[in-house]
Amino acid sequence: MAGRNPKPTVLKRLQGNPGKRKLNRAEPMPDDTMPDCPDWLRAEAQAEWSRVVIALHECGILTNVDRAALAAYCQAYARWREAEETVAKSAQILKTSEGSIYINPALGAASMALKQLYAFAVQLGMTPSARSRIAVQPRGKEPTLADVLFAGAQGSPLKERVKK
Repeated sequence: MAGRNPKPTVLKRLQGNPGKRKLNRAEPMPDDTMPDCPDWLRAEAQAEWSRVVIALHECGILTNVDRAALAAYCQAYARWREAEETVAKSAQILKTSEGSIYINPALGAASMALKQLYAFAVQLGMTPSARSRIAVQPRGKEPTLADVLFAGAQGSPLKERVKK
């Protein structure tokens, strides 16, 4: 099917449904249990998992069914780091014994891993632009009717009365 990937309803709600399209009220809501780190991840990927998993879960973005997406992000991160370290140890442009020059294959590997890393980071709300489209409620705090009605209404007298 052509076009953009559909945005999850929870993200539309967090963003205030900017397109004002009808929300899917029957969208599956997975258990919000924090996923465990897969033991098969490389050490560098496990370190990245540990760095981001709690923050993503506390934001309400990550659930147990998102484990594979986060694991793929972490593996791409580990591959990117490894490729960048390989490039740093040698050079971006190499010469053959005959004198021909060619681009270091590790540079291509780094570029491919970075593209994968970025794609997963966007899907998981891990880039500044992706986060700018999300408004997060702390876990366990349901928005009040005033929060919903007056969200974004700076200086609204009704909003001020509700606060008091």
